[in-house]
Amino acid sequence: MQIEMTSEPAAYGQFSPTGLIKGLIACTRRCDASWAGKRMAFFLRGLAVRLLAGKPVDIEAMGAKMRLSPYNNVCEKRILFTPQYFDPVERALLATRIKPDFVFLDIGANIGGYSLFVAAHAGPRARIVSIEPQPEIFERLIYNIGLNDFCTVKALNCAVADLDGEITLFVAAGNKGETSMRIVNADAAGEQISVPSKTLLSIINEENFDRIDAVKLDVEGAEDLILEPFFREAPEHLRPKLVLMEFSHDRGATDLGGILAQCGYREIMRTRTNVAYELA
Repeated sequence: MQIEMTSEPAAYGQFSPTGLIKGLIACTRRCDASWAGKRMAFFLRGLAVRLLAGKPVDIEAMGAKMRLSPYNNVCEKRILFTPQYFDPVERALLATRIKPDFVFLDIGANIGGYSLFVAAHAGPRARIVSIEPQPEIFERLIYNIGLNDFCTVKALNCAVADLDGEITLFVAAGNKGETSMRIVNADAAGEQISVPSKTLLSIINEENFDRIDAVKLDVEGAEDLILEPFFREAPEHLRPKLVLMEFSHDRGATDLGGILAQCGYREIMRTRTNVAYELA
């Protein structure tokens, strides 16, 4: 039976891993990035998930305390068992840009992996806005934020879109963390929820930011709906110095790379799934 987050969740530590589960997690986290290392990690991860039988796990990952439920959210499964595989190139790049007064927007924050990683490295003067529209995942996000003493992370329960108001969000049945304003997964076509929406410029203005050091977007193919109107309407001083987002040839109808180039950005990193642009 899967344990769902409630309004009064159990105290942190009640689900700390012990015995065989603790050993399996330690083993998966020690696996290297070779083909054999990943095969071993995924085999042990599957065994551990079955042994957990629906229970969450209270653990530290990437410098932060978290409660992770590795059943219907791929992000949580990755961070729990193999944080070394969780966007290592992207996080390494982000870490080189972090400074004491870092301003970071995490769009599609999920349960807070990127937000808490930045908070753990940036210090008390940073300002981090962690934005997640899916209500169930948002509850897990704010729980994880509350476990830590960073005092730099603010969570917003809304979608970032091309309008202020309300939109329909499509949710993948087998992966609650995969939600989008577009149907990009056949599993998502059957589940729809209405959520509040704000434009990126509205959020920046409401937070009274005078600059953005970095923005990360994980919005399953809706990057153009967010960024095209932002770059068209926002003043130049609000353009993020670093833009990190998912990369795909077949999602979206807008040439975001061309728009970013026209706005003075250059591509500085590309992995199998993500691309980063930096403002010259």
